[in-house]
Amino acid sequence: MTTSDLMDDIRTLRTTRGVDATTADRVFRDARTVGSFLDVPVPDELLREVYDTVRWGPTAMNTSPLRLLVVRSREGRERLAPHVAEFNRDRVLAAPVTLVVATDVDFHEHMATLVPHAPTSGEGFADKHDARVAMSRDNAWLQMGYLVVGLRAAGLGVGPMTGLDATGVDGEFFAGSAWRTLAVLNVGWPDGEGTDRPRAPRLEWDQAARTV
Repeated sequence: MTTSDLMDDIRTLRTTRGVDATTADRVFRDARTVGSFLDVPVPDELLREVYDTVRWGPTAMNTSPLRLLVVRSREGRERLAPHVAEFNRDRVLAAPVTLVVATDVDFHEHMATLVPHAPTSGEGFADKHDARVAMSRDNAWLQMGYLVVGLRAAGLGVGPMTGLDATGVDGEFFAGSAWRTLAVLNVGWPDGEGTDRPRAPRLEWDQAARTV
């Protein structure tokens, strides 16, 4: 195959498999961090559909440590709100649904299922708690990125929040388990753009990338 043939194949691949402009706008270019939502429910079926899609995103060794707590009831919101930053509490109380994004430090217990070609691979993590904490956090953050994109692709707005007392959330909802809180996502149908702030710029390729 010549270089010219290869470039033709790449152009064809971009045309047939690349992200179309409408999708790119929806999940990246036009999407905003949303703080204001319509008073319209977000069905559990839609959240499940999004998860069933984004769970296929890659993680190290397919560990898949992301865990989600769906906070929908008024009681659940009132339990969660005191643990987020004061300026975000009203948003938690008002959003149609809030997802507490957590990581499972004991992800290795599922590796017989997740890594069927090496079903005993999780055993090596059993006595390596610190390594599991680091690995689970890194990969759950990665999965949360997939989740945000997936929610946006479904037409939903997302308001991520990391200003929170994660230990307090763990004690409130995850006591006695190996789940550890990373962030909170308010989710719903945006009210207009969902924000009154102008679009912030991003770095250009030449500022963000190097070639060696």
